[in-house]
Amino acid sequence: MKKAFDLSLYLVTDRSLSLGRSLPEVVEKAVAGGVTMVQLREKDCTTKEFIELAVAIKKITAPKNIPLIINDRVDIALAAEADGVHVGQSDMSCHLVRKLMGKEAIIGLSIENEAQAIECADWDIDYIGISPVFSTPTKTDTAPPLGLKGIQRIREICPHRIVGIGGINQTNLDRVIHAGSEGVALVSAICSAADIALASQQLKQQLDQVKSSL
Repeated sequence: MKKAFDLSLYLVTDRSLSLGRSLPEVVEKAVAGGVTMVQLREKDCTTKEFIELAVAIKKITAPKNIPLIINDRVDIALAAEADGVHVGQSDMSCHLVRKLMGKEAIIGLSIENEAQAIECADWDIDYIGISPVFSTPTKTDTAPPLGLKGIQRIREICPHRIVGIGGINQTNLDRVIHAGSEGVALVSAICSAADIALASQQLKQQLDQVKSSL
């Protein structure tokens, strides 16, 4: 049976933004604060290091029943027994990811425009990440921001669950949820926080308040 998952507060890791703290430390504090999903994104480490990180982080997330998603790398996800994989438009196809990962895996896909949202409407995936919602310095290779109207439009034309990513923080997450996103994927708002646990707790409380008002 596929693990139930909550997209509300979705941490995407970035070692370069973690102020010198290790990723296991970042994840442990974020989990203590209330993040509901964790995506391990690594572009510059070796495969061996990536696996070791994934295994270490899975030991933190598993006891809390928080899904661990691996960015792009199906081999890492399989080796670490992660809960799923998130892929972008230029990564391995979702269909092949599903074939390799199995029916119980959580598969996420980045969506950058309406055409991509329409195309994936009947694919066997579990959620889409609308990217970027706002402009962001975290990633420099992104498409033009979709904005709140982009979320609203994709919500209308695509049946998949939505998480927004890109330039989202405590000042604008309310609007992202009101626009139709189920959750927010955050990088610097958590990884660069002076007190990660407290920042995560405050963000989760804010999200809960927004959702209760819908």
